Amino acid sequence: MLQIILPPLFIIISLLAGFIFDKIIFNKIKKFATNKKIPGTTILFKSLDSIPVLLFFIAGVYAALLSYPFKPVVANVLEKIIVIVFLSSMTLVLARLTAGFVTVYSYRKTEGVSASLISNLAKTIVLVLGTLILLETVGVQITPILTTLGVGGIAVGLALQDTLANLFSGFYLIISKQVRTGDYVKVDGEHEGYITDITWRNTTIKELSNNVIVVPNSKLSSAIFTNYHLPIKEITLTIDVGVDYNSELEQVERVTVEVAKEVMQEVSPGLLNNEPFIRFQKFGDFSIDFTVYIRLNEFFDIRIARHLFIKKLHKRYKQEGINIPFPTREVYVQRGGNSGVFEVE
Repeated sequence: MLQIILPPLFIIISLLAGFIFDKIIFNKIKKFATNKKIPGTTILFKSLDSIPVLLFFIAGVYAALLSYPFKPVVANVLEKIIVIVFLSSMTLVLARLTAGFVTVYSYRKTEGVSASLISNLAKTIVLVLGTLILLETVGVQITPILTTLGVGGIAVGLALQDTLANLFSGFYLIISKQVRTGDYVKVDGEHEGYITDITWRNTTIKELSNNVIVVPNSKLSSAIFTNYHLPIKEITLTIDVGVDYNSELEQVERVTVEVAKEVMQEVSPGLLNNEPFIRFQKFGDFSIDFTVYIRLNEFFDIRIARHLFIKKLHKRYKQEGINIPFPTREVYVQRGGNSGVFEVE
């Protein structure tokens, strides 16, 4: 009678112990490690999510197996199932750990390179190796499997040419460091935004309007695009301005530079050592034209900086008596007959 009661009792006790450990003890350890800011604990606890309950359950099943005199054949099958479940769970934990640490390392060492493709590759490698070890452990010969995979890989490669092209293009983009997560790019002069991720198949670009553009890696690697964060994030804003021919150009330059400095103080105070400047360009049809150069932190700052500069410059020019001319035309009217002839110059 005791032999019949013990196996389910072990399983029930192990499940209860697993839930208690997972919900109480494990959570307390997690909070303690989080408060102490121990490096790597976030990745570790995320990798162990739901695993303690499974391990307690495996222990309970194994105890039940030892407590009941199963037939050798049945006991052997149950033991293999326990080994398979245990090794599978350990492989999953290692795969999660590997992917997590690869992600952290990639962001720290490669200045924001996309970690999705690299971490997924690392995770896949661990899962494949774990599966091979698992098969070898339970007595399955893996040599024929590897041979079959090698032959079948040729057929699969031919069938998945586009997918493989995107995969290798993704690796090329990452290794060449042409684009990284967080970079602001403009593709083919049309679509622009921040790179959010490079996966095994495509690259996602988030526009300033929060729309997401999905570009296949093979298309991006062969496209003409501008990366506004390379070689550095700092960018120069250029604004064309024109003033009246009666203006004092020394005064125009002084006032314009002062306004540009005010804008830099609001938008990019850390770059004030790079003083803004202007360069007169030409004698236009209605004005003396020049260009203002303002250094900014990154491409995103261009819109707000241009907005502030135009507002402040217009107000300051009014105060200083500097005119920004609008296009004018002289119209000569030749009178004769019932109608006039207009000549526009």
